[in-house]
This record gives sequence, structure tokens and C-alpha cells, in this order.
Amino acid sequence: MDPVFIIGTGLAGYTLAKELRRGGWDAPLVLVTADDGRYYSKPMLSSALSQGKDEAGLTQADAVGMARDLAAEVWTRKEVTAIDPAAHLLTVGGESHRYGHLVLALGSSPIRLPLKGDGAGEVLSVNNLSDYGRFLSRLQGAKRVAIIGPGLIGCEFANDLLVSGRSVTLIGPDKWPIGTLVPEAAGRAVQRALVAHGATWHLETFNGPVERRGSGLATLLGNGSLVEAEVVLSAVGVRPVTALASAAGLAVNRGIVTDRFLRTSAADVYALGDCAEVDGRLLPFVAPLMVAARALAKTLAGIQTPVVYPLMPVAIKTSLHPVVVLPPPPGIEGGRWDVRESGAGVAGRYVEPSGKLRGFALTGGAVAEKNVLVREMSA
Repeated sequence: MDPVFIIGTGLAGYTLAKELRRGGWDAPLVLVTADDGRYYSKPMLSSALSQGKDEAGLTQADAVGMARDLAAEVWTRKEVTAIDPAAHLLTVGGESHRYGHLVLALGSSPIRLPLKGDGAGEVLSVNNLSDYGRFLSRLQGAKRVAIIGPGLIGCEFANDLLVSGRSVTLIGPDKWPIGTLVPEAAGRAVQRALVAHGATWHLETFNGPVERRGSGLATLLGNGSLVEAEVVLSAVGVRPVTALASAAGLAVNRGIVTDRFLRTSAADVYALGDCAEVDGRLLPFVAPLMVAARALAKTLAGIQTPVVYPLMPVAIKTSLHPVVVLPPPPGIEGGRWDVRESGAGVAGRYVEPSGKLRGFALTGGAVAEKNVLVREMSA
């Protein structure tokens, strides 16, 4: 039997491999990764600093240990350069290998801003364990950090840096923090909480060239403010990795296009995780990934199982002012946020014209209402 090949050893790839073995799959299994194949929790990257965790502290197993535990081959530092779906072949390191099923668990990559200035090359992004190691190294002795991007990831890193004793400046064109997920009142509540712990915000503006200045960096903003910091972190978002799939002729839109069975446009080729656009939706969060991995493991074992997502609230790791959000599904005509503010926090309900609850955003003490709202939406 030709093996199942999984390209990628992030949370998606390793979770699928675990689910296959847990379900009794005993056929050959090969995972291929361009990095060193360490197993870790990617969501922990934005909250590990205040917990005193370095790369080693976040690593749960190395590639050798994962290969042993999964009874699989894990090929590290190997690049897949081509896929031939018609012949069921993939090219790795110049050699061709035949697959029975192929799973693309390619993840996402940071959006790179076209920054100018002699310090632009020193702007960091943190999207994997090695990135985090470089970030930690640059933070040694640093007291001031500038973050470009006041969205979910930017706010999580800001929270972590503030708790660890750094001062933080957040920069972006957004009107309020986490603006793509929460209503203004909820975003402002997070903003106030981080200000109370030393954060500075420059919203509705852009950064100019990033220049070296002494031992640090400086950027002149569109609003005329000069921001200086020892470290500049870009957290403007990620996009699905699709180049390999596109070159192989697979259908690609925002991500690699799949149906509810995670099937791509090529027979026996599937996509999972951040790289996949499942039935028209990108869901770059852990909960949907886990649901999808369990379904795909069954499908590969011969039990055709569509992905059916339950209600999946997202907890944003801003411990200084917690946030839980369940984004409303796209395409609701006439939907609106009904917001209630109190000293404890903000409770936002996203309702359609009929009054039916379709999503929510809770902050501070209001996060205690999560289960009640989930039950209401499930009724």
C-alpha cells in the first residue's frame, strides 16, 4: 500500500497523524517538513514570555520522538518542490515518491509589509518556534517594543510583553483593537486595560520607514509621532500557504479550496488547517482544526465523514482584560451588534433582524456569560 504523505508538521499535520493512529490506521505514514519537526503548541507563542518559557520549554517532543510515538517516518529539513496529482507523485529533495493519499497541512505565513528604511530588515514576525527563539534573543535587555498590528495576535503579544515588564506601543490603521472580530466597545475595553498597564496606542495611522537609531529602531508615523523601540514586531496577520498547491493545478482562492470532506480539486489530495479554505471559509483557529483533523482521519480510513463545526468560541489571550468571541457567520443581511457595557466588562450580542443571536463578543467579567450565550445559540 502506498503511504499517506502529510506535508507539514505543525499542529494540523501532527494532530491528523495522531488521529489516524488512534483510529487504528496501521498503513505507512510519512510526514515531511521544511523545519526540524519539533512538536509544540503554536497558540502558546503569544503568551509564553510571561510564563518564562523559551524554545525548549515550549517543545513537547522532537522529530525523532514524534516518529517513534506515531510509528511514522518524519522527514525533516526537506522541501516538497512539486506535486503531480495525476501520477500520485510528489518530489522531495529531487526524488519522486508515490502517495496513496496526500494531505497538505502547509499552514500560513506572516503578511510582510513593504517597509522601507535601513532598519526594515530587523522587523520581526513570530509564526513558529524558531521565530520565537529569535524574538527572545532580541528581547534580551530590551525595554521598549513596538508592535505593528493591533489585531488579535498583536494584542496577545502586547499583553504578554506588558506582563513581563516591557513597555509596548501598538500601531495600525484600525479604528479600534481587534476590530475584525469585536465591536468598538469591546475593542476599546481592551485598549483601556492595556493602557492602564503601560501600553501606548497609535491607531488610524501608518508607520513610515523603519530606521536604525543607536541600539534600537525608530519609525515616524503618519500622525507625526516618532516611535522608538529596541524591538519592532510585525503582527499584521497571516495568509494561507498555497503556492505548492497552485503550482500543482489545485483550485486556490483565499486558501486551498476544499469541500466539507477536505477534498481538494485533485483526487486523493486533501488540505487541512490554516492553509485550507473549507467550504468557502478560512478558520485559522485551533478548535476548527481539531474538528477537521478528526473528520479527515475517518475519511482516510474509509468512513466518509464531513466536517461539521460546532459552536466554537475563541478565547483571546489578553489576561489583563480577557476576551471571548464567537464571530457571526458571513453573509447575514441586516445584522447588528447590541452592546451592554458595565464596570466589569463588555457584552456584545450580534443579532439578525429577527432578534436571533448569531454571535457574541465578551470582555472582562462578562466572559462568564459565554456558556449561557452558547446554550442560547444552540437552542
